[in-house]
Amino acid sequence: MSYPDQALARRPAAVTLAAAVLGLMALAAGAYAVVALLALGGTADRLRSAAAGTTAGPDDVDGVVALLRVVTILSAVLTVLVGLLLLGLAAGLLAGRRGARVATWVVAGLGLLCGCCGLAALVGQRASPLRTDQTTAELLGLLGDAYPSWWIPVNAALSVGQALGYLVVAVLLALPAANGWFGRARPAPPPPPYGPNSPPPSYGPYPPPPSYGPYPPPQAPPPSR
Repeated sequence: MSYPDQALARRPAAVTLAAAVLGLMALAAGAYAVVALLALGGTADRLRSAAAGTTAGPDDVDGVVALLRVVTILSAVLTVLVGLLLLGLAAGLLAGRRGARVATWVVAGLGLLCGCCGLAALVGQRASPLRTDQTTAELLGLLGDAYPSWWIPVNAALSVGQALGYLVVAVLLALPAANGWFGRARPAPPPPPYGPNSPPPSYGPYPPPPSYGPYPPPQAPPPSR
C-alpha cells in the first residue's frame, strides 16, 4: 500500500541524472585543471627550444612564457571553482531545493555560452592568428606548436561536451517529473514538547486523570487488625 507522502518523497530519475551529469562535469573540470598544470612545464620548455632559432630575444621569450604561466594558473583555479560550484548545485538538486534548480539553469546558460565561445575562439585562433608585431606573432605561432599533440583535440572535445552537458541538465530539470520534485510539500515541524504553558495532552476517549492540586492524592486506610 502506497501513501501520497511516500510518492512525493521519491526522487525522480530526471533529477538524479541531472545531478550525476553535474558531478561528472565537476570531475572532468578538476582533471582538466590538474592536466593543464602538469603540461605547463613541458610546454614552456618546448617553446624556449623552438624560440632559440628565431629573432626573438630572451626578454620576449620570457614575457610569452610568463603570460603562458599566468593564463594557465588562472584558468586552472577558475576551473576548480566551477567544479566546486557544480558539486554544490548537484547536492542542492538532490535535496530538492528550488533555489538550486534556478541557479543551475543560470549556470547552464552561462556555461553553454562559454563553451560555444571557447570552441569558436579555438577555431579562430587556429584559422587566423592574432595580429601583433612580428616577434610576438612568431612566438605565439610557436606556442601553438609547443603544446602537446593531444591538447587542441582535448580542448575542443571538452568545449563540446561542456555545452552538451549543460543543455542536457537544463532539459532534465524542465521535465514535469522535476516540477513535482521541487514543488513537493515540506514536512511540518514536530510539535513542541509538553511544558507548563502547553495545553494538556489528549487522552483520546478516556477521561483525564483527576487533579488534586497542590495536595497529594488520598491514601487508602490501613487494613484493620
